[in-house]
Order: sequence, then structure tokens, then C-alpha cells
Amino acid sequence: MDAHKTTLLIVGGGPGGYVAAIRAAQLGITTTLVEGAGVGGTCLNVGCIPSKAMIHAADAFHQARHFMGDGTLGIQVQDAQIDLAQTVRWKDGVVARLTGGVGALLKKHGVRLLKGRAHIVDGKTVDVSGLRAQAQSVRIQCEHLLLATGSQELDLPGLPLGGKVIGSAQALSPERVPVSLVVVGGGYIGLELGTVYRKLGTDVTVVEAKGRVLPMYDEALTNPVALSLRRLGVKLMLDTQVRGLDDQGRLRLQDAAGRESVLTADQVLVAVGRVPNTHGWGLEKLMLNMDGAAVKIDECCRTSMRNVWAIGDLTGEPMLAHRAMAQGQMVAEIIAGHCRHFAPACIAAVCFTDPEVVVAGLRPDTAQSQALDVVHAEFPLTANGRALTLASTDGFVRVVARRDNHLILGWQAVGVGTSELAAAFAQSLEMGACLEDVAHTIHVHPTLGEAVQEAALRALGQGLHI
Repeated sequence: MDAHKTTLLIVGGGPGGYVAAIRAAQLGITTTLVEGAGVGGTCLNVGCIPSKAMIHAADAFHQARHFMGDGTLGIQVQDAQIDLAQTVRWKDGVVARLTGGVGALLKKHGVRLLKGRAHIVDGKTVDVSGLRAQAQSVRIQCEHLLLATGSQELDLPGLPLGGKVIGSAQALSPERVPVSLVVVGGGYIGLELGTVYRKLGTDVTVVEAKGRVLPMYDEALTNPVALSLRRLGVKLMLDTQVRGLDDQGRLRLQDAAGRESVLTADQVLVAVGRVPNTHGWGLEKLMLNMDGAAVKIDECCRTSMRNVWAIGDLTGEPMLAHRAMAQGQMVAEIIAGHCRHFAPACIAAVCFTDPEVVVAGLRPDTAQSQALDVVHAEFPLTANGRALTLASTDGFVRVVARRDNHLILGWQAVGVGTSELAAAFAQSLEMGACLEDVAHTIHVHPTLGEAVQEAALRALGQGLHI
């Protein structure tokens, strides 16, 4: 077995892993990155990026079909069709461009990339097998070991993937548009993909065990999403449990009253969440402290073993690529001797549903549950000029702030294009902005960003446009 030494060995080339590798190399740390599939991990290959590409393509097709029978904008389209194979090729091209760019950056900064399967020997040693053009394994010895193995789709008992039952990765590369699709799970993954298929022409039903879609968010934010789904023709079966498939391949359901029924569909998409990827690569040999199914870390992403670090989805919620990236950058800088710790004021999150939902910081109910005296205000997009010109006025922007000193504690928004407000939300929270800071900043007209200013003005009792 070949043996190599490195200062930093990173297991997992997703957003957290590759960012940590690039930053470490920039700081002069000898770095080796091991990735068993494609650099970029789930996010770039079968998650964030391809799903957003398919969302865009499906929306463009839906808009064209909508124009066939709607003369509101004076646009008429004679015959809208979609070449699904070409759409998938375009999506794959977007993915290839980004993953190729990551590979080029790793090479530029001198990161040694090993495309193979990692298996932990101990806290200083990792064997890598399955390397291209190399029959035997490679043993890597390191001073620092960074675990960035990400997460995997959560299986649903009684509904294993295979045949008509698919996961999100398979749903992003369809060979055909199914006649009917049942989406099991009303979270953001299920709703994003369910909306894609509905806009492509599929009869879509969403089955959710809770009483509403996106149950992790408050009802005011989720109502516009549910309304939009129903307008699209998506059927919502709420308070309903999935019990598996019967012997005829039909989905067995049970409602809140215990009544059972069956549902027939061309395909079934299981989207009930993700879990940390902790199996199959020897994590158990390290005997690290765990936090449920996740690796337990401190504010610097240290595990319970000296010089063994963990970042991203492996460490639990929130499972967000940008969280993993920030953690990876921080770990590299700590190893290089910088004084760092991970204590963000907020980590914004976006659901790319139609309309989009973005949250950052505290909601009014969560602030009040922490015994904080807060003021909050919403500005409806029906009063925003840019939203009117986009013919998309469902939704609002909400701000939450302390009543005594007006320190902003949180932002939420729902509406078309509101994902682009996430940076402004996060920045105001990180900088400790008050309502007056936002309200007295001149915002460009006409933009959705004006709704941010207007929400702050309303919270101060100074609303101008409502």
C-alpha cells in the first residue's frame, strides 16, 4: 500500500470540504481532499444547483403554456413544447461547468485531490480505495483530519427506493414526464420538485403528515405557498401518513382519523428529509461524541478527538451548503493559527418554492417564546411597484425587532424573487442594525428591496405606502 503524508486531510468534497481545502491551501497548509463521487457533493451534483436549474426550466415552460390562453400581457404563444432530454442536458451542463470550476480551483491552489472511497483507520490515518488507474489503496497520514461527508436522503420504512419509488436525485434527471406523481413530504425539497413536475404537466399530489406544508415555518409564510400550489392544480393531502405500497403497487395512506385509503400514481417521490452520512466509511472507529445522529462539535467545529474536525450536514441542522462553507473556511483558518470561532448572528435559509420563502433570525413567535419584548411589521408586496410589474404580488416582507432599542432580530419574506433579499437580511443582523438604519437607507426604486425599507418604516410607525 502506497503511503502519503499531509498536514490536513479532508474527507468529503462537498461545499464545506472543497472550501476548506482551497482556503487551507491559500494559507500554505499542505492539503489532501478525498471525494468518492464528484467534487461539489450533493449540492452541486444532485441538489441545490440542478434543482434550481430544473425549477427555472419548468417555470419558463409553464409561463409559455400560460401565455397560450392568457392575453393579459398581450403575449400569445402558439404551441409550447418541451424537449425534456435537452432540458436535462442543459441542467447537466450547468452542473458540469460549476464542478469543473471547483476542480480547477483545487488544482490552482495546489490541493491534492484523490477521487476514491475513504475509510477511517484512526484519527491520523485514512485509507483511500477505488482510485482511478490504481489497483491498490493509498494510506494517508495527517496532522489534522476534517470530516465533511455531508448527508443522505432519509428512507421511509415500507417505501424503499426502487421501481416507481424514486428519490430527489433521480427526480432531477427524468427520462420522461410522468402522468402522475405522488410526493411524500411537504418540506422544501418535496415542494420544489413537485412544483417542477406540475409545471411540466404532471398530475401532482403532495402527501404531508403535518397539518400544512412547510411545517417548520409559521403559517403566514406558508399560506401563499399553499395557495399557489392549489392554483397550479397540485393536490394537497395533509394530516396524512404513508403506510407503504400494497400488492398492486398503490400507495397506502392513513388520515388523522385513522381512515385508510389507497392512491395510484405513475411515480412516487420520497422527500421526507436528510440525515447525516455517518455509515460506510469507518466513522465508528473514532468513537466521537455524538449529538443524536450527528457528530457533536464545539463553536470551532472541533470534535471530541484532538485535531479531528467536522463540518456541514454531518454535524446536524441546519443542513445548508452556505453553513458548511463558512465552517470549512473557519476550520482552515484556525489550523493556520488564526483566532476564529463560529458564532453567526443568523444563518438565512431559502425555500425555492413558488413563491419563494426566505427566513433569517427570529420570528415573532420564537422571539416571544424567549421572553423578548418585540415589535414586528409586515409590508405586503401588493403595495410594491416592482412586484406589480412582475405580476407577482402574493406575499410580504416582515421585520422583527426589540421594542426598547429597535435592534433587528429577524426577517422573513415570501414572494416571487424574495430569495435575493437573503443577503440584505443576513447582513443587517450580522452588523447589529436597528430599524432606523434600514428605514433611513435609500433603497433603489423600483425594486423588491423597497419592501425591506417599508417594513422597517412600518415597525417604526412611519409607513409611507400603506
